[in-house]
Amino acid sequence: MLGSATVTALVGTMKPEISKAFYQDILGLKFITDDGFAAVFEGKNAQVRVSRVPAIMPAQYAVLAFEVDDIDKTVDALTAKGVVFQRYGFFVQDAKGVWAAPDGTKVAWFHDPDLNLLSVVQHV
Repeated sequence: MLGSATVTALVGTMKPEISKAFYQDILGLKFITDDGFAAVFEGKNAQVRVSRVPAIMPAQYAVLAFEVDDIDKTVDALTAKGVVFQRYGFFVQDAKGVWAAPDGTKVAWFHDPDLNLLSVVQHV
């Protein structure tokens, strides 16, 4: 029923101006509009709607994943823009914070200004 529907990812923010700068300037998503309730950004194949909310309850898992061709290059570029990648004690990550899954997929996690957990992923 919804297989052909356009998907929009939803993320909450209590810091709309800071979040706008983060998603546009740091992550490089194209800013589309801000209707006063949310700022909408566009990536390669989906939109992200960053909605103003009165409170944030950050999930303990990633709420957005960005699939990239070269995770090391992406991590380096984001780090140069001030993004801090998360470290977890329950698996081995390299010096940049990248984890290699048993199937060869590589993942690195970071937070947006509201502590929503995001990730970059390189599939094999």
